[in-house]
Formats: sequence, C-alpha cells, structure tokens
Amino acid sequence: MERAIKAAPDGDGRRRRGQDNRARIVAAMLEIIHGGELSPGAEQVAERADVGLRTVFRHFKDMDSLYSEMSEVIEAEMRGIAGQPFKTDDPRERVIELVERRAAVFEKIGPFKRASDALRHRSRFLDNDNDRLVRALRDILQREAPPEIAGDPLRFEALDLLLSWESWARLRREQGLAPDRARQVLESAVRTLLG
Repeated sequence: MERAIKAAPDGDGRRRRGQDNRARIVAAMLEIIHGGELSPGAEQVAERADVGLRTVFRHFKDMDSLYSEMSEVIEAEMRGIAGQPFKTDDPRERVIELVERRAAVFEKIGPFKRASDALRHRSRFLDNDNDRLVRALRDILQREAPPEIAGDPLRFEALDLLLSWESWARLRREQGLAPDRARQVLESAVRTLLG
C-alpha cells in the first residue's frame, strides 16, 4: 500500500515534466520564428527549449506535428481578437472594423505566417492550415459585408483581396509602411470600394 502511494506522485511528476517540456518546445519554436528564422530545425528548437533532441521527437513525431501545435497557439490568439463584438450594426462600418481587426491579427501572426508560407510547399499541414485561414476570413467577410457587396461578385472579390494577408504583407514589407499607415491605406481603399 505504501509503495502505491509513493508511485502516484512520481507518475504525476513525470507527466507534469512532460507537459512542461512540450510547452517549452512549442514556446521555443514560436520564439525562433518570431526572431526571423523561417525554417528552424529540431536541433535549434531543442537547444532553445533546453531539452534533448530525443525529447522533441518524443513529444512530436515530426516537424509537421510541431507546426500543428504551434498553429493551435496562434489560432487561440487570433480568436481572442476576432471574437470581440462589433462596435456597430452598420454593415459598412463593420467591414471597416474588419480592416482594423485583421491588421491587429496579421501584425501579430506575421512572422509565423511568413514562415508558414515559406514551408507550405513541403508540408501538407501548413498548406491545409493556410487554406483553412483563407476560407475562414472569406466566410467572415461574406457574413459581415453589406448585401449589395456580398451579392456583387466583382466588388466582393476585390474586397476579399484588400482584406487578405497578402495585401497586408505587401503593404508592410514590400512597400515598407508602418502598421498604422498600412491600416489607413486599406481603410481608404475599402471605403472607396464600399461607395
């Protein structure tokens, strides 16, 4: 009986250490990518997490499974921003709010999205993750757009393009705009399109 009582805390301790290691591995991956490394290797992640390489692969069978867990962390952050109630009932102003929300989300996930885009060609998970994000953003826009925009294929497609990650990334990186300026440019273009 005494032996069984002593075994439980050890098992709980091992489980807790395992959970801690897993969380440290995911956090290390996020930190490395946030620092600008688009394609960190398992060795880099293990070193940053201060765990052995075997520990990384004990928790994650391959890098895709690590990307999957990293994606869950990022999605939770995105849901926090996207799930806030709109400030207005006016459909046109709700679309303008979408510009502001997406700017905040895209700015937060930028390093991870760039890494994902760079690796999508060799990761089925990352490719599917991107498709899921595009569909989700499009569905939100379809739901919130004024009926005359949602029902006009040309205007809707133009609006979808303006509110896309790709538009944000171009304004921020290729055109070198600060986040506030990029948001202002998009708001101006969206207001023009909405009429």
